[in-house]
Amino acid sequence: MAVRPGLWPALLGIVLAAWLHGTGAQQSATVANPVPGANPDLLPHFLVEPEDVYIVKNKPVLLVCKAMPATQIFFKCNGEWVRQVDHVIERSTDDSSDLRKNFEQEPLAKEVSLEQGIVLPCRPPEGIPPAEVEWLRNEDLVDPSLDPNVYITREHSLVVRQARLADTANYTCVAKNIVARRRSASAAVIVYVNGGWSTWTEWSVCSASCGRGWQKRSRSCTNPAPLNGGAFCEGQNVQKTACATLCPVDGSWSPWSKWSACGLDCTHWRSRECSDPAPRNGGEECRGADLDTRNCTSDLCVHTASGPEDVALYVGLIAVAVCLLLLLLVLILVYCRKKEGLDSDVADSSILTSGFQPVSIKPSKADNPHLLTIQPDLSTTTTTCQGNLCPRQDGPSPKFQLANGHLLSPLGGGRHTLHHSSPTSEAEDFVSRLSTQNYFRSLPRGTSNMTYGTFNFLGGRLMIPNTGISLLIPPDAIPRGKIYEIYLTLHKPEDVRLPLAGCQTLLSPIVSCGPPGVLLTRPVILAMDHCGEPCPESWSLRLKKQSCEGSWEDVLHLGEEAPSHLYYCQLEAGACYVFTEQLGRFALVGEALSVAATKRLKLLLFAPVACTSLEYNIRVYCLHDTHDALKEVVQLEKQLGGQLIQEPRVLHFKDSYHNLRLSIHDVPSSLWKSKLLVSYQEIPFYHIWNGTQQYLHCTFTLERVSPSTSDLACKVWVWQVEGDGQSFNINFNITKDTRFAELLALESEGGVPALVGPSAFKIPFLIRQKIITSLDPPCSRGADWRTLAQKLHLDSHLSFFASKPSPTAMILNLWEARHFPNGNLSQLAAAVAGLGQPDAGLFTVSEAEC
Repeated sequence: MAVRPGLWPALLGIVLAAWLHGTGAQQSATVANPVPGANPDLLPHFLVEPEDVYIVKNKPVLLVCKAMPATQIFFKCNGEWVRQVDHVIERSTDDSSDLRKNFEQEPLAKEVSLEQGIVLPCRPPEGIPPAEVEWLRNEDLVDPSLDPNVYITREHSLVVRQARLADTANYTCVAKNIVARRRSASAAVIVYVNGGWSTWTEWSVCSASCGRGWQKRSRSCTNPAPLNGGAFCEGQNVQKTACATLCPVDGSWSPWSKWSACGLDCTHWRSRECSDPAPRNGGEECRGADLDTRNCTSDLCVHTASGPEDVALYVGLIAVAVCLLLLLLVLILVYCRKKEGLDSDVADSSILTSGFQPVSIKPSKADNPHLLTIQPDLSTTTTTCQGNLCPRQDGPSPKFQLANGHLLSPLGGGRHTLHHSSPTSEAEDFVSRLSTQNYFRSLPRGTSNMTYGTFNFLGGRLMIPNTGISLLIPPDAIPRGKIYEIYLTLHKPEDVRLPLAGCQTLLSPIVSCGPPGVLLTRPVILAMDHCGEPCPESWSLRLKKQSCEGSWEDVLHLGEEAPSHLYYCQLEAGACYVFTEQLGRFALVGEALSVAATKRLKLLLFAPVACTSLEYNIRVYCLHDTHDALKEVVQLEKQLGGQLIQEPRVLHFKDSYHNLRLSIHDVPSSLWKSKLLVSYQEIPFYHIWNGTQQYLHCTFTLERVSPSTSDLACKVWVWQVEGDGQSFNINFNITKDTRFAELLALESEGGVPALVGPSAFKIPFLIRQKIITSLDPPCSRGADWRTLAQKLHLDSHLSFFASKPSPTAMILNLWEARHFPNGNLSQLAAAVAGLGQPDAGLFTVSEAEC
């Protein structure tokens, strides 16, 4: 430093001033008096101190002083500060240090899930020398050498490989050098855990100890439980399902039998059985003895030994009895041979072209063994038929006596008289006769859901109008010489106890065809609607059949059919066609394999045709998308005086345990007022999914502000929670508008419920026989029944067709069941003619020939 001339010699006191970077506070200290408690390495100290000199007048003097760490050096002269402009300071960059205040990048707070990686970036402030970085977790030093799950990158970022619950903390980045120590803002890291469902518990005991009830199972959101704000489990924690418990039946004694003859031991006996009823389903056995023995001579019987003459007498009596028995058997055989001609074939060439005509089979004269077909006497009454309709498996099978009945036994000989009557005039009588038997007690008492007819080997068809239910009896399905009276019945679900287990649901109507036990030589085809969306990955479909004892059995698992099985099913989008050689009561049941399984619901909106009060009700029905369910609601609304006010729509209802909700919106408050006290109505999931409840609906009641109000505009929403939904825009005049009534005009489905003979089939009988004869034999060029099945899109059933004596007949029967009465016969003719047979021209069918 140069001192200007003219200054007097003085003792120079030197004070070193330094600003410690990072604190922002100016500190002054003399080298001889450091700040108490300060780190000596961080305080300024002199490297070179000025020495005493003498001042020569008008000569400059140089005082040299070096210190570190320091940014400024000040001088005092005689106790006064020397101005900065009066001395020169030279700074050395090699020996100075610094550390700025602000971080270039600070760590930020994060929320991460368990086992997820964490990266906390940190870029320290600039400093000389460069700052070193360390991390604090809740003010504790993070040491990667002690925790292999964490490490610090070259860029000073803290990395946690897999987040643990213990890693939830406040993290701070610390930068330091010899000048200062800086701390970043703390970053809060939260490790959360999303909840997970535990496994389902076992199903609880059925709520009803006898009959229909409910059972449930539960799960908890504890696998794992949600922590630190993690998401709660989605879905329901409780599932309910319908259950049925068979009611126990205690056994009861049958009446005592008659006393036996008095035996050699002077006793007779009588017996009884525990069969009125027999114990079942855990019921108690009968108490008491089943055999009662008493003395029959008032103890006056004298026991005597049998002599040789008694033995001879017994032998003679036995021989006479054997002879009489043989004579009786000979008479029976002779009688049966005389009556054998009564079961001969019904033969009349006119049947092939003019349809099935009523006939009566009567014995011919003694000199003519053949039977002739003649016109019947319609006043003739039928005879008694005795046959075993449904044999039991566990004991003697009693015979059902049908006095003056229509049912003719296929199992034995007898007089068969064909009886014709009008279904409308005698249906009630037919039902009343069948309902006297145990198996037929549940048949409907009305005639709208039942039809019947009399059939022989030419076959025919039964249909219940407007339900999509029919029974096709192919030619030769009934043995030649046999005549059966067959019925077809639609049951209401509440009238038939169909047990459903777990997630099973009824997809079709419950249909009976019978009588059970009749002998069939070819499968008949039962057609009925269903409301399931067929998808092999979502459904497990089973055909159930009711046994004679009343229990339901799985007779067919769709997709696992054996070709030689008694039952087979062709499943289509809205209908199923069941091949069966045994008549009985059937239903199609589905079990959902995933939440993607859906049922089709038909949504219908009805309202009164005439409104005479201020209140106006809108009824929203949620039905199975089948013709029979639609028919029932239409008939009900006709009785209630209702009309359709919107075009029906289909909603896909999922097996997600979520209810169906219905609400009404945008009702003009100036004209109408809604009486709904809640925002929406609900139909429980199980009421819909079970499928056994009819007429499921909700009613929205509106009130007119004025009696003159006739225009109604609003919206009705129907939706399943987390599922499909439909919206109806209602805008009509409640007194005049009937534009939707024509949508429910029911189709006639062929006109009459019963058709017999060739008139029941689209394909003429003679042409059908030609097609079968030509296509049944295998053809090397492939022009046989296999190609016909491919052309009709039935090639997935080749193994089933091949297992039958006539595969072509099975294909044509299925075509008849699917396309009657509106089938396009020309398309079938084109498919047959295109097979490349040399005589394919024989199969050309015109509408005139039909």
